[in-house]
Amino acid sequence: MALCGMTGFGRAEGADGVWTWAVEARSVNGRNLEVRFRGPPGFEGLDRVVREAAQARFQRGQVNVSLQARRSGSGANVAINAEQLERYLSLAEPMVNAGRAAAPDMAGLLSLPGVVESGAEEDPEARAALEAAMAATINAALDALKTAREAEGAALAPVLAGFIGEIEGFVRAAEAEAAGQPEVIRERFTRRMAELAGEGAFEERVFQEAAAMAVKADVREELDRLKAHIDAARGLIAAKGGTGRKLDFLMQEFMREANTLCSKSATTALTAIGLDLKAVIEQLREQTANVE
Repeated sequence: MALCGMTGFGRAEGADGVWTWAVEARSVNGRNLEVRFRGPPGFEGLDRVVREAAQARFQRGQVNVSLQARRSGSGANVAINAEQLERYLSLAEPMVNAGRAAAPDMAGLLSLPGVVESGAEEDPEARAALEAAMAATINAALDALKTAREAEGAALAPVLAGFIGEIEGFVRAAEAEAAGQPEVIRERFTRRMAELAGEGAFEERVFQEAAAMAVKADVREELDRLKAHIDAARGLIAAKGGTGRKLDFLMQEFMREANTLCSKSATTALTAIGLDLKAVIEQLREQTANVE
């Protein structure tokens, strides 16, 4: 897939003996890759698995992975770490006594990290096999997330291409309108000089000043750069791998040239084209913010 988005959802489930679990992976837009993992107590070691798996698949976006696991049957080995529980209670006591917090309830205490210990006497090999099975499910959920992000990219591609086509149309219109700018400037300057000095006076000076103003108002360089940016944008949309950062930078360059075009405009028609151009560039920028 040439283009990949940053928004998506993936889910996978697994089971091993008395354990069952489900993994959900979600992602939203982000300038860089940020990975967060949330799992039940005792499975903190899977955080590294999640991060490595996400980094192997994605370059940008905020990726959140959650693991929900359940151990069924009478063989479940669950114990409460009394020492850790007392530590939490001691930390909370001053705030409770000062009226700054409510007294903790048992449900909340049991959900704190390290209070409930499951499988304390579990066979190490069985534990390793369990975590390996969970890691496989994590990878499956992230694969599903990647598929969803690729689908978003496929939907984005024609939208981006449409905006680029609009920009190209405005550049052509600006090019046609800008061809008459030197003559407009010369006539405007001549008329003003005639008002000040009388008809025909300082004719040579008028032409010199008009020529200098025409050079300052020449927008050919901006139009050529805009054409180059259009080609670059189309190339990035078709390219493989993450192109979001490059597109972000290209949007800045698009807007820079459009602003200069407007500032050099000597006609209301060219100014109007420049403003329409800026509006489409802004719409394109908003869409490229979704590209990985």
